[in-house]
Amino acid sequence: MTGGGPGIMEAANRGAFEAGGLSIGLNIRLPREQVANRYTTPGLGFSFRYFALRKLHFLLRARAFVAFPGGFGTFDELFETLTLVQCARIAPLPIVLVGGSYWRRAVDFDFLLRQGMIAARDRRLFRYAESARGIWRSISTTWRRSRS
Repeated sequence: MTGGGPGIMEAANRGAFEAGGLSIGLNIRLPREQVANRYTTPGLGFSFRYFALRKLHFLLRARAFVAFPGGFGTFDELFETLTLVQCARIAPLPIVLVGGSYWRRAVDFDFLLRQGMIAARDRRLFRYAESARGIWRSISTTWRRSRS
């Protein structure tokens, strides 16, 4: 399941589509930029007007959250997910930030920790990954730990 748009979302939907799996897209109607991709399974492409409802549907079904470098929408979804996990409003799930050099430069979580804005345990809510194998390793490790 992706946001149903272009770029990395389209690549993920296409991968599921080409593998014969279900491919879900939760698109958002925006004045510019976002256009639904063609790789969602018929009947599983949804269009939302409000971000809050879209995020709700994402998080009700998510078993992992993988964020690639992005802009305001990506940051909005990432921080909402981190906050909900931190505050125990949703069940813990693996959160993987792909491209550590991008994320470390875009958000200095260590600075936030040093300033007392987040706790040391909050810094452990996510992991960085650089490849598909690294993403899968992070997801698998988090799930194994949560079941122990």
